[in-house]
Amino acid sequence: MVFTSSLDDLADRQLVIEAVVENPDAKTEVFAALDKIVEDPAAVLATNTSSLPIMRLGMSTLRADRVVGLHFFNPVPVMPLVEVVTSLHTSAETTAAVEDFATRTLGKTVVRSQDRAGFVVNALLIPYLLSAIRMAESGFATAADIDTAMELGCAHPMGPLELADLIGLDTVASIAQSLYAEFREPLYAPPPLLQRMVEAGLLGRKTGRGSTLTSRSDDLLGHGLRGPHRHRG
Repeated sequence: MVFTSSLDDLADRQLVIEAVVENPDAKTEVFAALDKIVEDPAAVLATNTSSLPIMRLGMSTLRADRVVGLHFFNPVPVMPLVEVVTSLHTSAETTAAVEDFATRTLGKTVVRSQDRAGFVVNALLIPYLLSAIRMAESGFATAADIDTAMELGCAHPMGPLELADLIGLDTVASIAQSLYAEFREPLYAPPPLLQRMVEAGLLGRKTGRGSTLTSRSDDLLGHGLRGPHRHRG
């Protein structure tokens, strides 16, 4: 494996997978640059975006038919799934090439998705995470009880708030904003608690202890439930 900090070193590649920060302007800039640098016009430019339109990235190049989404899940060495996302311009040849690479070379399981915000997984996952945040925000249940309920009641490996902390609250908010911008459905709108934590730099596990929904949501709200249980009647 060779590491480089220069896009120019990718000039002779047949497949380039972009994985920069989940920001449309940053990704568009990278794709526009790659389109000029990668010499073979048949080379595929793939993006690991979790929610942004593939069409927008493709239209920043002169090879929109060779631009495709290849969305992996963290941790990539462990998670077996990859979403292959095609825009209206992505060619069947490009789709077949990246699916072959994902399955034969990487040993991944592929699911296909059309080019819509959130694709398959995040379009289903993000509303679930946001609902859990709203539940904690409303004082309906404590963060600990919400996570325990889903772990033991639905056999999930971790609860929704812990999962949001693991993903990164800024990432959750960014995907939610992309979903809401496209569909204008209230269930996709980032809750105030999520927005406040992101603005405060409390982004989940990656910013350390005291920065997570599971450790701070009840305290930040100031009206979380006290004690392990509280019955209303």
